[in-house]
Order: sequence, then structure tokens, then C-alpha cells
Amino acid sequence: MGFLGSTVLRLAAVVAVLAAAGCADRPPVQDEDPAPTAASLAAPLGPYRTSTATVPRGLTEAFGGGTIYYPSGRPRGDTFGGVIIAPGRNGNQGGMAWYGPLLASRGFVVFAIDTLHLKDRPAARAHELEAAMTYLTVRSPVATLVDADRLAVMGHSFGGGAALETAADRPTLRAAIPLMPYDKGREFSNVRVPTLVVAAQNDKIAPVSRHARRFYRSIPASSGKGYLEIAGTTHSSPKKPNTTLAAYVIAWLKRYVDGDERYERFLCPGPIDDPSVALYRNPCS
Repeated sequence: MGFLGSTVLRLAAVVAVLAAAGCADRPPVQDEDPAPTAASLAAPLGPYRTSTATVPRGLTEAFGGGTIYYPSGRPRGDTFGGVIIAPGRNGNQGGMAWYGPLLASRGFVVFAIDTLHLKDRPAARAHELEAAMTYLTVRSPVATLVDADRLAVMGHSFGGGAALETAADRPTLRAAIPLMPYDKGREFSNVRVPTLVVAAQNDKIAPVSRHARRFYRSIPASSGKGYLEIAGTTHSSPKKPNTTLAAYVIAWLKRYVDGDERYERFLCPGPIDDPSVALYRNPCS
């Protein structure tokens, strides 16, 4: 079993218990960035204390508001990479909320947004991601905490397609993570951003052969791309805590947004005989 496999399986129940008990809101006791381990990647929270800020829907006409999750209690002058997350069709920020504490407690400012309309297509959601990115780094109450040169986008389903479109339009992004992306008829040969495409093995809404795998193949290898297909999962699985997904998302963002090479060993070469992973392609040269 691979480096994450056994740890992920043992800690899967822990995530569910903590989420059910509301422990995701409990601040960790330390406030530093220790050396990563398989266990630390699989833990439901990282070392940083976190806070939230609400962005009301009516505050901006460019997207539907959202919630900002950010590290708190740090020395003045510290900045963090930013991650903007879009939900899928008919979804809202609530489906992406678990990524907020997960990533903010690892040293990211996370903005889970609502879209203007539940059925906004990927292209519209890409514009909303761009607008939310500008808001986060310029107008938000935590703008001074965000390093505008270290930004990433994520999204689920239509939001995953939006993340890919945003990566294609904004090559200065540090990373993109489309989750079970849906963007009919598109290809992404112009993406130059390190991109981890995440797929569900049993996805019937965005079948991997027509969406995730095709998108992955279209991205140039020189961009630094990865592919993670999670075994036994369906299209809606990213809306609930999943230790396999969390571990790779954390490692990808820490490696490419923060430039922390300590995390490369969790991405390269990747899992071996891990029953939670149906297929993995690493970004190693």
C-alpha cells in the first residue's frame, strides 16, 4: 500500500467523527508550519488557527458573495497564498465549505464563493472566479493577508470547468485543481498552470472518458499536470470530506502555491497499491 494509503484508510473515520462533532471549528494549539508527514496530510486540520469573514451576496454584482477562511494569530506582515473555490451546478458555497478549515489551517486564505445563478455555465463561473480573486486581493477585509502573486483556483463540476478556463486565461496562477470537472466540448491545450485534475471513478454526470481524462490529456506536460481518479466515488463526492482527496489537494497547493518542495515526495511518484486510488498520473519530469 502506498505512502498515503494505509494512513488515509485509518484516518477516514476520524474525519467523519470530527466533522459530525463540529470539531472542525476547534483551533489547533500551535501556529507554525512543521515538516509534513503522511499523517499530517490526512489530518482534518493543520497547524494554523483559523477565522472566517462573510462576504454578503449584495456586496458585489460580479459574483454571489461567499465565505473567506484565513489563518489567524500570525505575526503582522505575514502573507499567505489564496485559493478561490467555485461550486458546481445547482450548488452553493456550502458544498465546498469543508475545504475552508482544511486549507486555512495549512496556511492559505480560502474564498468559497456563491455564483450569481445556480445554473451558471463554466464560462460564467470563470468570470466569477476572476472577480472573486480581485475582490479577495484588493477589497476584502483580509486583502493584506493575501499574496496576490500566489493564487490558485478550485471548483467542482461546472466550477471545475471554470477552474480550467480560468487557468487557461490567467497563466500567472500558481495552481488549479478542477474537481470532477464538467465543460462539454472543451480542451485545454493553452493551460500553462500546474493543474491537478481530480476525477471520480463512478462519475455518471461527467464521465471521466469525456471530461476529466480528456481535459488532462489536452493540458501540455510542460505545465506540470497531475491526474487523480478516486476509487469508488461519484460526481458529488468532493462535497464531503475525503482524506485521499484532501491529502493530494493539500500537497499540490503547498508544492505549487507555496513552492514548498517538502511536499513533492507526496506527489512523486505517487501511490502504490492504494485501494482508494483508481488511477494516478504524477507531475514528475
